[in-house]
Amino acid sequence: MKRIHIAAALSAALVATSAAPAAAQQLKMMTGPQGGSWYPLGGAIQGIVEKNVKSVSMQVLPGAGISNVKGVEAGKADFGFGNAVSSVDGVNGRAPFDTKTGNVCQVATLYFQYFHMVALSDAGIKSVGDARGKALTTQQKGNTGEQMTRHVLEVYGLGYDKMSKVNHSSYTDSVSQMKDGHAQIFSMITTVPASAVMDLASAREIRVLEVPDDKLKALQKINKGYDKRIIKAGSYPKQDKDIQTIGTWTHLIASCKLPAPLIYNITKALAENTEHLGNVVKAVKGLTPKDMATDVGVPYHPGALKYYKEAKAL
Repeated sequence: MKRIHIAAALSAALVATSAAPAAAQQLKMMTGPQGGSWYPLGGAIQGIVEKNVKSVSMQVLPGAGISNVKGVEAGKADFGFGNAVSSVDGVNGRAPFDTKTGNVCQVATLYFQYFHMVALSDAGIKSVGDARGKALTTQQKGNTGEQMTRHVLEVYGLGYDKMSKVNHSSYTDSVSQMKDGHAQIFSMITTVPASAVMDLASAREIRVLEVPDDKLKALQKINKGYDKRIIKAGSYPKQDKDIQTIGTWTHLIASCKLPAPLIYNITKALAENTEHLGNVVKAVKGLTPKDMATDVGVPYHPGALKYYKEAKAL
Protein backbone atom coordinates (compact mmCIF):
# COMPACT_ATOMS: atom_id res chain seq x y z
CA MET A 1 0.00 0.00 0.00
CA LYS A 2 2.90 2.33 0.81
CA ARG A 3 4.31 1.79 -2.70
CA ILE A 4 0.90 2.56 -4.22
CA HIS A 5 0.66 5.82 -2.25
CA ILE A 6 4.21 6.82 -3.25
CA ALA A 7 3.49 6.04 -6.90
CA ALA A 8 0.27 8.02 -6.74
CA ALA A 9 2.05 10.97 -5.15
CA LEU A 10 4.76 10.93 -7.82
CA SER A 11 2.16 10.71 -10.55
CA ALA A 12 0.25 13.65 -9.08
CA ALA A 13 3.45 15.68 -8.86
CA LEU A 14 4.26 14.98 -12.51
CA VAL A 15 0.77 15.99 -13.60
CA ALA A 16 1.01 19.20 -11.56
CA THR A 17 4.41 19.99 -13.06
CA SER A 18 3.24 19.40 -16.62
CA ALA A 19 0.14 21.51 -16.02
CA ALA A 20 2.07 24.47 -14.55
CA PRO A 21 2.64 27.32 -16.99
CA ALA A 22 6.16 27.89 -18.25
CA ALA A 23 8.04 30.53 -16.30
CA ALA A 24 7.87 33.94 -17.96
CA GLN A 25 11.06 35.26 -19.52
CA GLN A 26 12.31 38.02 -17.24
CA LEU A 27 13.65 41.09 -19.05
CA LYS A 28 15.37 44.05 -17.41
CA MET A 29 14.87 47.57 -18.70
CA MET A 30 16.93 50.59 -17.62
CA THR A 31 15.06 53.89 -17.73
CA GLY A 32 15.78 57.21 -16.03
CA PRO A 33 15.88 59.08 -12.71
CA GLN A 34 12.79 59.77 -10.65
CA GLY A 35 11.14 63.05 -11.56
CA GLY A 36 11.89 62.64 -15.26
CA SER A 37 9.79 61.20 -18.09
CA TRP A 38 11.73 57.98 -18.68
CA TYR A 39 10.82 56.10 -15.52
CA PRO A 40 7.02 56.30 -15.99
CA LEU A 41 7.44 55.71 -19.73
CA GLY A 42 9.32 52.52 -18.89
CA GLY A 43 6.38 51.46 -16.72
CA ALA A 44 4.00 52.01 -19.66
CA ILE A 45 6.20 49.89 -21.93
CA GLN A 46 6.32 47.20 -19.25
CA GLY A 47 2.51 47.13 -19.16
CA ILE A 48 2.21 46.86 -22.95
CA VAL A 49 4.81 44.11 -23.22
CA GLU A 50 3.45 41.99 -20.37
CA LYS A 51 -0.09 42.28 -21.73
CA ASN A 52 0.67 41.60 -25.37
CA VAL A 53 3.79 39.41 -25.56
CA LYS A 54 3.27 35.88 -24.27
CA SER A 55 5.42 34.55 -21.43
CA VAL A 56 7.41 37.75 -20.97
CA SER A 57 7.73 39.86 -17.83
CA MET A 58 9.73 43.06 -17.54
CA GLN A 59 11.48 44.69 -14.61
CA VAL A 60 11.84 48.47 -14.80
CA LEU A 61 15.03 49.90 -13.31
CA PRO A 62 16.29 53.49 -12.88
CA GLY A 63 19.11 54.56 -15.12
CA ALA A 64 20.45 57.30 -17.39
CA GLY A 65 21.19 57.79 -21.08
CA ILE A 66 24.89 56.90 -21.07
CA SER A 67 24.79 54.31 -18.28
CA ASN A 68 21.84 52.58 -19.98
CA VAL A 69 23.87 52.08 -23.16
CA LYS A 70 26.79 50.78 -21.11
CA GLY A 71 24.44 48.52 -19.13
CA VAL A 72 22.94 46.91 -22.24
CA GLU A 73 26.37 46.55 -23.81
CA ALA A 74 27.68 44.77 -20.70
CA GLY A 75 24.64 42.48 -20.41
CA LYS A 76 23.41 44.06 -17.17
CA ALA A 77 20.11 44.97 -18.85
CA ASP A 78 18.16 43.74 -21.86
CA PHE A 79 16.56 47.06 -22.79
CA GLY A 80 17.15 50.71 -22.07
CA PHE A 81 16.36 54.24 -23.11
CA GLY A 82 19.11 56.16 -24.82
CA ASN A 83 19.71 59.60 -26.24
CA ALA A 84 20.90 59.34 -29.81
CA VAL A 85 23.64 61.94 -29.37
CA SER A 86 25.39 59.79 -26.74
CA SER A 87 24.35 56.37 -28.11
CA VAL A 88 26.14 57.17 -31.36
CA ASP A 89 29.25 58.00 -29.31
CA GLY A 90 29.05 54.38 -28.16
CA VAL A 91 28.66 53.06 -31.71
CA ASN A 92 31.81 54.98 -32.70
CA GLY A 93 33.73 54.26 -29.50
CA ARG A 94 34.07 57.92 -28.55
CA ALA A 95 34.25 59.28 -24.98
CA PRO A 96 32.63 58.63 -22.56
CA PHE A 97 32.81 55.09 -24.04
CA ASP A 98 36.10 53.21 -23.93
CA THR A 99 35.34 50.95 -26.90
CA LYS A 100 32.75 50.62 -29.66
CA THR A 101 29.44 49.10 -28.58
CA GLY A 102 28.72 45.81 -30.35
CA ASN A 103 25.73 44.62 -28.35
CA VAL A 104 23.48 47.68 -28.60
CA CYS A 105 20.73 47.61 -31.22
CA GLN A 106 18.00 50.07 -32.18
CA VAL A 107 14.39 49.08 -31.41
CA ALA A 108 12.37 52.29 -31.69
CA THR A 109 12.79 56.06 -31.90
CA LEU A 110 10.26 57.65 -29.56
CA TYR A 111 10.47 61.44 -29.30
CA PHE A 112 12.75 64.46 -29.32
CA GLN A 113 14.19 65.81 -26.07
CA TYR A 114 15.18 69.42 -25.43
CA PHE A 115 18.17 70.62 -23.46
CA HIS A 116 17.15 73.08 -20.76
CA MET A 117 19.43 75.44 -18.91
CA VAL A 118 17.21 77.34 -16.50
CA ALA A 119 18.32 80.24 -14.30
CA LEU A 120 16.60 82.06 -11.46
CA SER A 121 15.46 85.45 -12.78
CA ASP A 122 17.00 87.30 -9.84
CA ALA A 123 20.43 85.66 -10.26
CA GLY A 124 21.63 88.09 -12.95
CA ILE A 125 22.12 85.33 -15.51
CA LYS A 126 20.95 86.34 -18.98
CA SER A 127 23.13 83.95 -20.97
CA VAL A 128 25.20 80.85 -20.22
CA GLY A 129 28.28 83.07 -20.22
CA ASP A 130 26.97 84.76 -17.06
CA ALA A 131 27.06 81.44 -15.19
CA ARG A 132 30.66 81.89 -14.03
CA GLY A 133 30.83 81.80 -10.24
CA LYS A 134 27.26 80.58 -9.82
CA ALA A 135 25.97 77.34 -8.27
CA LEU A 136 24.81 74.72 -10.77
CA THR A 137 22.60 71.68 -10.25
CA THR A 138 22.48 68.97 -12.90
CA GLN A 139 22.16 65.22 -13.28
CA GLN A 140 24.47 62.49 -12.08
CA LYS A 141 27.39 61.56 -14.34
CA GLY A 142 26.18 58.90 -16.73
CA ASN A 143 23.23 61.05 -17.77
CA THR A 144 23.24 62.55 -21.25
CA GLY A 145 21.95 65.81 -19.76
CA GLU A 146 25.07 66.05 -17.60
CA GLN A 147 27.30 65.40 -20.60
CA MET A 148 25.46 68.07 -22.62
CA THR A 149 25.83 70.51 -19.72
CA ARG A 150 29.62 70.09 -19.77
CA HIS A 151 29.66 70.60 -23.54
CA VAL A 152 27.53 73.76 -23.37
CA LEU A 153 29.72 75.22 -20.63
CA GLU A 154 32.80 74.32 -22.68
CA VAL A 155 31.74 76.33 -25.76
CA TYR A 156 31.32 79.33 -23.47
CA GLY A 157 34.83 78.88 -22.07
CA LEU A 158 33.46 77.56 -18.80
CA GLY A 159 33.57 74.31 -16.83
CA TYR A 160 32.65 72.92 -13.46
CA ASP A 161 35.84 74.46 -12.04
CA LYS A 162 34.52 77.92 -12.90
CA MET A 163 31.31 77.42 -10.90
CA SER A 164 30.99 78.20 -7.19
CA LYS A 165 29.40 74.79 -6.66
CA VAL A 166 28.12 71.86 -8.74
CA ASN A 167 25.48 69.45 -7.46
CA HIS A 168 24.69 66.17 -9.20
CA SER A 169 21.11 65.39 -8.24
CA SER A 170 17.76 64.01 -9.31
CA TYR A 171 15.32 66.39 -11.00
CA THR A 172 13.31 66.55 -7.77
CA ASP A 173 16.32 67.45 -5.64
CA SER A 174 17.55 69.97 -8.21
CA VAL A 175 14.19 71.76 -8.15
CA SER A 176 14.33 71.89 -4.34
CA GLN A 177 17.84 73.37 -4.48
CA MET A 178 16.68 76.04 -6.92
CA LYS A 179 13.59 76.88 -4.86
CA ASP A 180 15.73 77.27 -1.74
CA GLY A 181 18.34 79.38 -3.56
CA HIS A 182 21.11 76.83 -3.01
CA ALA A 183 21.60 76.75 -6.79
CA GLN A 184 21.01 79.44 -9.41
CA ILE A 185 21.19 77.32 -12.58
CA PHE A 186 19.48 73.99 -13.35
CA SER A 187 20.25 71.96 -16.47
CA MET A 188 18.69 68.80 -17.89
CA ILE A 189 17.36 67.20 -21.06
CA THR A 190 13.66 66.41 -21.19
CA THR A 191 10.38 67.18 -22.96
CA VAL A 192 8.60 70.52 -23.34
CA PRO A 193 6.97 71.58 -21.13
CA ALA A 194 9.15 69.88 -18.52
CA SER A 195 7.27 69.05 -15.34
CA ALA A 196 10.35 69.82 -13.23
CA VAL A 197 10.67 73.28 -14.78
CA MET A 198 6.95 73.93 -14.30
CA ASP A 199 7.30 72.90 -10.65
CA LEU A 200 10.19 75.32 -10.21
CA ALA A 201 8.31 78.11 -12.01
CA SER A 202 5.40 77.70 -9.59
CA ALA A 203 7.65 78.94 -6.79
CA ARG A 204 10.34 81.11 -8.43
CA GLU A 205 10.59 83.34 -11.49
CA ILE A 206 12.87 81.70 -14.04
CA ARG A 207 14.67 82.39 -17.30
CA VAL A 208 15.32 79.66 -19.89
CA LEU A 209 18.73 80.36 -21.44
CA GLU A 210 19.37 80.28 -25.17
CA VAL A 211 21.95 78.33 -27.18
CA PRO A 212 22.50 80.59 -30.23
CA ASP A 213 23.72 79.53 -33.67
CA ASP A 214 27.42 80.22 -33.10
CA LYS A 215 27.41 78.04 -29.97
CA LEU A 216 25.40 75.34 -31.81
CA LYS A 217 28.10 75.20 -34.50
CA ALA A 218 30.77 74.88 -31.81
CA LEU A 219 28.79 72.09 -30.16
CA GLN A 220 28.43 70.24 -33.47
CA LYS A 221 32.22 70.18 -33.72
CA ILE A 222 32.21 68.31 -30.41
CA ASN A 223 29.35 65.99 -31.44
CA LYS A 224 27.57 66.04 -34.81
CA GLY A 225 24.44 64.66 -33.16
CA TYR A 226 23.47 68.01 -31.66
CA ASP A 227 20.54 69.66 -33.41
CA LYS A 228 18.73 72.98 -33.13
CA ARG A 229 15.33 73.02 -31.42
CA ILE A 230 12.95 75.80 -30.40
CA ILE A 231 11.13 76.02 -27.08
CA LYS A 232 8.08 77.95 -28.24
CA ALA A 233 6.92 81.13 -26.52
CA GLY A 234 4.44 80.42 -23.76
CA SER A 235 5.87 77.00 -22.93
CA TYR A 236 6.74 78.32 -19.47
CA PRO A 237 5.32 81.12 -17.28
CA LYS A 238 6.35 84.62 -18.46
CA GLN A 239 8.22 83.17 -21.47
CA ASP A 240 7.17 85.74 -24.08
CA LYS A 241 9.46 84.68 -26.93
CA ASP A 242 10.81 81.55 -28.61
CA ILE A 243 13.99 80.15 -27.06
CA GLN A 244 16.56 78.40 -29.24
CA THR A 245 18.26 75.40 -27.68
CA ILE A 246 19.68 72.02 -28.64
CA GLY A 247 18.39 68.49 -28.31
CA THR A 248 18.46 64.89 -29.43
CA TRP A 249 16.22 61.86 -29.99
CA THR A 250 15.14 59.53 -27.19
CA HIS A 251 15.12 55.95 -28.44
CA LEU A 252 14.66 52.41 -27.14
CA ILE A 253 17.63 50.07 -27.40
CA ALA A 254 18.01 46.36 -26.76
CA SER A 255 20.71 43.75 -26.57
CA CYS A 256 21.54 42.53 -30.06
CA LYS A 257 21.68 39.01 -28.55
CA LEU A 258 17.94 38.89 -27.87
CA PRO A 259 16.05 36.64 -30.33
CA ALA A 260 14.64 38.36 -33.41
CA PRO A 261 11.09 36.94 -32.89
CA LEU A 262 11.00 38.39 -29.37
CA ILE A 263 12.04 41.87 -30.52
CA TYR A 264 9.64 41.63 -33.47
CA ASN A 265 6.73 40.91 -31.11
CA ILE A 266 7.73 43.68 -28.68
CA THR A 267 8.15 46.24 -31.47
CA LYS A 268 4.78 45.26 -32.93
CA ALA A 269 3.09 45.50 -29.52
CA LEU A 270 4.51 48.98 -28.94
CA ALA A 271 3.53 50.19 -32.42
CA GLU A 272 -0.05 49.00 -31.88
CA ASN A 273 -0.37 50.63 -28.44
CA THR A 274 1.33 54.00 -28.79
CA GLU A 275 -1.70 55.78 -27.32
CA HIS A 276 -0.81 54.30 -23.92
CA LEU A 277 2.70 55.75 -24.23
CA GLY A 278 1.29 59.14 -25.22
CA ASN A 279 -0.83 59.18 -22.08
CA VAL A 280 2.38 59.08 -20.02
CA VAL A 281 4.63 61.34 -22.12
CA LYS A 282 2.81 63.93 -24.21
CA ALA A 283 5.64 64.09 -26.76
CA VAL A 284 4.92 60.48 -27.79
CA LYS A 285 1.32 61.26 -28.82
CA GLY A 286 0.71 60.47 -32.47
CA LEU A 287 3.79 58.24 -32.75
CA THR A 288 3.62 56.11 -35.92
CA PRO A 289 5.62 53.07 -37.07
CA LYS A 290 7.40 55.38 -39.52
CA ASP A 291 8.41 57.66 -36.62
CA MET A 292 9.57 54.65 -34.61
CA ALA A 293 11.70 53.54 -37.55
CA THR A 294 13.63 56.85 -37.70
CA ASP A 295 17.34 56.09 -38.20
CA VAL A 296 19.37 57.67 -35.38
CA GLY A 297 22.70 56.08 -36.27
CA VAL A 298 22.42 52.93 -34.14
CA PRO A 299 22.13 49.55 -35.98
CA TYR A 300 18.59 48.16 -36.05
CA HIS A 301 17.86 44.92 -34.21
CA PRO A 302 16.91 42.33 -36.89
CA GLY A 303 13.55 41.75 -35.17
CA ALA A 304 12.67 45.45 -35.18
CA LEU A 305 13.87 45.80 -38.77
CA LYS A 306 11.60 42.94 -39.85
CA TYR A 307 8.56 44.62 -38.29
CA TYR A 308 9.31 48.03 -39.86
CA LYS A 309 9.73 46.49 -43.29
CA GLU A 310 6.45 44.58 -42.94
CA ALA A 311 4.73 47.77 -41.77
CA LYS A 312 6.25 49.59 -44.77
CA ALA A 313 7.84 52.09 -42.41
CA LEU A 314 11.23 51.57 -44.06
